[in-house]
Amino acid sequence: MAKTGRRPGRPDTRGEIVAAAARCFARAGYDATSTRQVAADAGVDPALVRRFFGGKEELFTEVAAALIDPDRVMTAVAAGATDQAGERLLRYFLALLGDVQQPGPLLGVVRSAVTSEQAAHALRIFLAQRVLGGIAEALHIDQGEVRAALAASQLVGIAVSRYAVRLPSLAAADDEQVIGWVAPVLQHYLTGDLQPVGLRAGGTRA
Repeated sequence: MAKTGRRPGRPDTRGEIVAAAARCFARAGYDATSTRQVAADAGVDPALVRRFFGGKEELFTEVAAALIDPDRVMTAVAAGATDQAGERLLRYFLALLGDVQQPGPLLGVVRSAVTSEQAAHALRIFLAQRVLGGIAEALHIDQGEVRAALAASQLVGIAVSRYAVRLPSLAAADDEQVIGWVAPVLQHYLTGDLQPVGLRAGGTRA
């Protein structure tokens, strides 16, 4: 008889399924991954995956939440001077991505979102509801939604260009160099003047 419950001695079955899903998404991408494959990787019955998560999109969201950890993002951004929030956010993100030659599972989430509209939809909702709004609230800034979205676009761009495509100049640089280049841009997105340059002086474009 197929087993549908938790296995003896394995109390964190849910966490093991999420970890297995992260491996599968990183290895095969979103579209080519099925809940049955995740179940096989985790060593559980597929019915247990459906019981915990419902479907693949919900499972993908749980993987993103486990890897990114919205609470830790908020802590990283808010714990310190506001004018250094961009650097703290970037350091946290680079730590999640890991070594350029052997990236962590977060790159699999980013790749999935780039190559699958369904994964991109799930990630957009997760970021909007559980990450971006929290960043704006933590920093007490105006235009919080657009600021957080701009910051997210910069972080995803770094993930794709440095870790997936491996553009030589970025892949060869160490983290401190990348932080020196990118943190000021993130800081501007988070706290700088977002008014278009042509409108800053007189209120109308030249």
